[in-house]
Amino acid sequence: MTIALYCVLAAGLMPILWTGVAKVRGPRYNNFNVRLWQGKLEGAAQRAHAAHLNSFEAFPFFAAAVIVAQMTGADQARVDILALSFIGLRVLYGILYIADKATLRSLVWMAAMVCTIMIFVAGK
Repeated sequence: MTIALYCVLAAGLMPILWTGVAKVRGPRYNNFNVRLWQGKLEGAAQRAHAAHLNSFEAFPFFAAAVIVAQMTGADQARVDILALSFIGLRVLYGILYIADKATLRSLVWMAAMVCTIMIFVAGK
């Protein structure tokens, strides 16, 4: 398996990281009524939950980009570097989201999106 495909796995698991932060930072977790519990989150826990949701939103485009790049014979080293960059940026994005650094978070979101687009068009 390529590094980029391992990055797809990491991106697929990333929402679990951020929801874990929300559970640790928020009020006592209620597994009997998760949606109600999520709706009552505030501050850093609420922002961690938002990073969790955004990770789900970012995943399909990134996964498709990696698959398309591999199907079209893109330079694997370039795709791997871009995929690793995407993962690093998405981790930074979540950290900045939780830290309430909105402007910097948005810039990092854009950089991760650029990585995804570059992967998508990297094929021959």
